[in-house]
Amino acid sequence: MKITVLDGYCLNAGDLSWDPLRAFGEVEVFDRTPADKAVERAAGSAIVLTNKTPLPAAVLDQLPDLRYIGVLATGYNVIDIEAAQRQGIVVSNVPTYGTASVAQFVFALLLELCHHVQLHADAVRSGEWTASPDWCFSKSPLIELEGKTMGIVGYGRIGRQTARIAEAFGMSVLWWDKPPGLSSLDDLLQQSDVVSLHVPLSEETREMIDARTLALMKPTAILINTSRGPLIKEADLAAALNSSRIAGAALDVLSMEPPSPENPLLTARNCLITPHMAWATTEARRRLMTSVIENVAAFLSGHPQNVVR
Repeated sequence: MKITVLDGYCLNAGDLSWDPLRAFGEVEVFDRTPADKAVERAAGSAIVLTNKTPLPAAVLDQLPDLRYIGVLATGYNVIDIEAAQRQGIVVSNVPTYGTASVAQFVFALLLELCHHVQLHADAVRSGEWTASPDWCFSKSPLIELEGKTMGIVGYGRIGRQTARIAEAFGMSVLWWDKPPGLSSLDDLLQQSDVVSLHVPLSEETREMIDARTLALMKPTAILINTSRGPLIKEADLAAALNSSRIAGAALDVLSMEPPSPENPLLTARNCLITPHMAWATTEARRRLMTSVIENVAAFLSGHPQNVVR
């Protein structure tokens, strides 16, 4: 049986092992697969594993041997699920592996905006503290989190873990979800000092943060997104940052990844951007790899798990 991994590098850059997968059949691993090479590389495979390589209907139609697609992630929007179901292809994802890592990263981003640790560490290395007449100096205002309100948009596993950490910092927590939670979204945006996005991407949530919703936020508010880039209308956020409509943003995801050099957020005021890395701790990637192997084993045993409907 042929098993093909279309884009395995982000999960396993060499510090993990694909060997457990080889117990099931002949395995070919590609670090990356351009969309126009997907059919060629997956041809003859009964099992295909993919992360971000798209598998639309036009590709699936050309893969008659394919019986199972394993997603190396939680999100599965790169796959045409209806087309897969028509062809009798089982699709599984990994719903939980990075909860702790992503929630932790929310606060790595938030604390950087509160304290600008790297800015101050660089200032020390460049000699600014040595030359200072004072025993203490700061290059930006510093922000304390205790007593402030965090608004969590999307109250699934990661949202709830983020809430627990926020409460440990002494913050009050508001949350909104579908169906609506404790606060309406507009109320949450108006009341929160920090807004953290944790909803999945859908037509309903696409660009839910735009000029209208940004206008509801406090001018001192911070926006954090570790979920999906297209939740934000990026030109509107750049305009809000550059006009001081809100105080700052920290984003681990963008609408196009890697971003275009023309993305206005790359030059926006007080906008911290990291390269979609919140999920990628060693511990989370190891859990993800284990779950991927378990999903394949469950499919081959005739009892597939984590099946996307």
